[in-house]
Amino acid sequence: MNRGIKLDLSKAVPYIQEKEIADMQPDLSIAHDMIENKNGSGNNLLGWVDLPKYYDRDEFNRIKAAAQKIKENSDALIVIGVGGSYLGARAAIEMLSHSFNNVLSKDKRKNLAVFYAGNNMSSTYMYDLVHTVEEMDLSINVISKSGTTTEPAIAFKIFKKLLEEKYGKEEARNRIYVTTDSKKGVLRKIADREEYETFSIPDDVGGRYSVLTSVGLLPISAAGIDIDEMMRGAEDACLEYKVEDLQKNPAYQYAAARNILYRKGKVIEMIVNFEPCLHYFGEWWKQLFAESQGKDNKGIFPASVDFSTDLHSMGQYIQQGLRIMFETFINVEKPRREILIKKDIEDPDGIDFLDGKSMDFINHQAFKGAVLAHNKGNVPVIILNVPELTAYYFGYMVYFFEKSCGISGYLMGINPFNQPGVEAYKKNMLAFLGKPGYEYKKKKLEEILN
Repeated sequence: MNRGIKLDLSKAVPYIQEKEIADMQPDLSIAHDMIENKNGSGNNLLGWVDLPKYYDRDEFNRIKAAAQKIKENSDALIVIGVGGSYLGARAAIEMLSHSFNNVLSKDKRKNLAVFYAGNNMSSTYMYDLVHTVEEMDLSINVISKSGTTTEPAIAFKIFKKLLEEKYGKEEARNRIYVTTDSKKGVLRKIADREEYETFSIPDDVGGRYSVLTSVGLLPISAAGIDIDEMMRGAEDACLEYKVEDLQKNPAYQYAAARNILYRKGKVIEMIVNFEPCLHYFGEWWKQLFAESQGKDNKGIFPASVDFSTDLHSMGQYIQQGLRIMFETFINVEKPRREILIKKDIEDPDGIDFLDGKSMDFINHQAFKGAVLAHNKGNVPVIILNVPELTAYYFGYMVYFFEKSCGISGYLMGINPFNQPGVEAYKKNMLAFLGKPGYEYKKKKLEEILN
């Protein structure tokens, strides 16, 4: 039987006392009710809460069938999306795949290569990506609720043309998979007209909470990852974190702890990993918390660091900079692979005391050293112990942070499920680009700039 992930708040003392957490129970109970009974602000976007138990099994099976087809006829999959439309999938794929999967030769690579487009507007990136994949057999998965978001819309336009020129329109149609709104939107109209295979984004699940829907599951499954195990992990977490009692719910304890620290002036939280494959999990986590809680002039600023790499740069600030931060360490207890340091008899190199030790053992001593050093430097440290990096524990961690984020947002007195500020730059950009109907705004903006 799998054991869950374990939360350790002992290194956040003296900034957080047990009594302070216990005293949060009344507020936690209110937030719990708002989520479980869907009676708080943003309650139209709470479909993720019970998703691991009640997801659409028919669509889930279609996802696995489409993923198998992609694996059979393609060398590479291009995932087109921005923000929540791609970050969750990328977090899972990079966490659970070979670290250098895309550059392995075909005979060594067990799974297809996965590349990402539509998450920026760099012409250099796009040119280089097309140049990299144009000789490969390709499929694409375009993910967008509306189809009008500029970054993925441009990327889809480019890769649709590439596939049609490469395979002809009929065969290209069999290599294009669309994940979008079930009924409306530009992309839905295109998909219906062209008869692309489509998957639906649930109306009641926002982008940053959507990794366990078709948004994330199709590319994750195509990458060779077991999505049945992923959903099993999420379902087990859903059950564990449904308990109202703060003392029995680690997700609620984490939400309470970060709110206590926030009220004491700790306004930056850094998610910390000691495994490079968790880098994009940190990127997904940043979007989840930034879009959910950064509003109404409130919120903890989410940042991420990769240790031990960033201990040689950011480590200086963490140790001796402004005391406005706390850290949440993801401690992976068992590595997916292991390597031993062998003795070099002829060439002593000054680190012979490490001979015979595993790199993972050394990595964990760096973890312990960083925790103690930062603690001594007056940085509160929260530790999340994860048994190992598997599809099961990816699903578990995703649900842990989703539930914590929603609860934490309600504790801050905000709606954690909208993101009104995201639209501001889009409107300005469309005005500068001369989109019809924005002429009045373009003139005002140019006056401001000049």
